[in-house]
Amino acid sequence: MNKSSFSEEIYILKRKIKAFFYSLAFYLCRVFPVDKNKIVFWSFEGTRGFCCNPKYFAEEVLRRNKKGDRRWRLVWLVDDMDADFPEGIEKTENTLWNRVYHMSTAGYWVGNTRTFYGTKKRKKQMYIQTWHGSICIKPIGKYRGELFPKIAYLVSKKDSELIDYVLSNCTWSDIHYRDGLVYDGEIVRTGKPRCDILINRREEMRGLIRSTYGIPSEANILLYAPTFRGGSQLTKRSVEKREESINFKKVIDSLEHKFGGEWFVFTRLHPQLAAKKEHYRTNESSERLIDVTHHLDMNELIAAADAFITDYSGSIFEAALLRMPCFIYADDLEEYIENRGNLFFDLYKLPFSVALKNDELIYNINCFDMETYTKKVDDFIEEQGLIEDGHSSERAVDLIYGENNGEN
Repeated sequence: MNKSSFSEEIYILKRKIKAFFYSLAFYLCRVFPVDKNKIVFWSFEGTRGFCCNPKYFAEEVLRRNKKGDRRWRLVWLVDDMDADFPEGIEKTENTLWNRVYHMSTAGYWVGNTRTFYGTKKRKKQMYIQTWHGSICIKPIGKYRGELFPKIAYLVSKKDSELIDYVLSNCTWSDIHYRDGLVYDGEIVRTGKPRCDILINRREEMRGLIRSTYGIPSEANILLYAPTFRGGSQLTKRSVEKREESINFKKVIDSLEHKFGGEWFVFTRLHPQLAAKKEHYRTNESSERLIDVTHHLDMNELIAAADAFITDYSGSIFEAALLRMPCFIYADDLEEYIENRGNLFFDLYKLPFSVALKNDELIYNINCFDMETYTKKVDDFIEEQGLIEDGHSSERAVDLIYGENNGEN
């Protein structure tokens, strides 16, 4: 056994020991009854606040609470107790005993990331995994092959054994969530709750976001949202940022030449970097370049945007639902595949133009053809069976109505 493998095995052993003691806390809390009207939520392991799919699930529950047909108690696990939440949601600090108590006594769990290794669920409980993505470009789970760390497999498998439903919005997810999430349970085609805002509230978000960031109401927004780099992840999970090679001034000039109007670029790091209090940094300084990394809700930003650029983030497919111009800028393609594994798609067969260098990106913007692009997006959406219609949250919340989850 080489040094790297030995270090990995020692790390896994430590995680298993920690998980064992963590699980004991869950067994101790079984002295408390399960409250069938209580739902526990979390987003990004508690590191983020009111965002992503759990947010829109919770908002639909709150709407139903107002109707009075059933009174749900909503509890949200969050690291930052200064985070803002709407009335009707109890935020609780995501400490070990708070987490264990509330998860042990809630009838329902709703999250978008894995539970902590060692978590135990009771028979009277339901766990709905909304996940924080849908169609993926970068490989996840078993699709990473030998680059999928052993500890990541163990954590994924143990968590998936607890899940009752995984939410999907397309045929691609129905198929690839099996090996991607190491999951063999029920997958339900509800749509992704976070996509409802794209369909239902786009005009509202366009005004709100422009007002929030102090740009003219008629201005156009390009949202740039690259994914994270995580290295080989053989032991402790790492999240990396890197030097950016985009020339944003040239991008803005090209957008204004091609599409007209005044353009601003919103830059947003991945939520795992935002959770580490990172900010987007660039050598360029311009009032047209605005860091929105710490805006909690990515889909509010997508709804407000007029164009979108990423490298390997699946968010591009959600932006494409609005038929806005979307571009791929993958300046480290070979290195990324080497570290992460083969991508799910050949980038050049997607509806989006691909640039490996800054000059190629400028060329793709200048040569963009909306009619051709829209046809490609329409065909892709039909091929993947995407069902986003603004009612995903309703279908997801329907899962917790009329359920009898067995006995303790």
